[in-house]
Amino acid sequence: MKRVLLVASAGGHLAQLLWMRSWWEQTTRTWVTFDTPLARERLATERVVFAHQPTNRNAGNLLRNARLARRVLAEVRPDVVVTTGAGVGVPFVWLARSMGAKSVFVEVFDRVDAPSLTGRLVAPFADVVVLQREVQRALYPRGVVLGPVH
Repeated sequence: MKRVLLVASAGGHLAQLLWMRSWWEQTTRTWVTFDTPLARERLATERVVFAHQPTNRNAGNLLRNARLARRVLAEVRPDVVVTTGAGVGVPFVWLARSMGAKSVFVEVFDRVDAPSLTGRLVAPFADVVVLQREVQRALYPRGVVLGPVH
């Protein structure tokens, strides 16, 4: 059985991973997200590691989450890291390969004019970039269009 690390900020990014249930429910999984009431409720029966927030444009928490990523990747030994963003996913994708894991970045549905900041930071390192709309291929030429995640 595949070991999967699912990484997302709370809110919409976490909701996108939850919508992928038909894929991840057959895996051994660990989640990384923020400690919010919604995350605690939605992941009550899951193994969860809470990350440091805020992440966007916060260098201190990027470093803290990089240390967290190194620890969690070493403990979980995932086969694959999947992230829908936002900033919390960056250090996990950056470190995945060096820890023996593949990485998948799923770009959000509404980014059609420019890549998200997370996308710009992780796409060069991700093994697979998943797109939800054909128009996004202009932003990520090596991306794979799978359609909307919902």
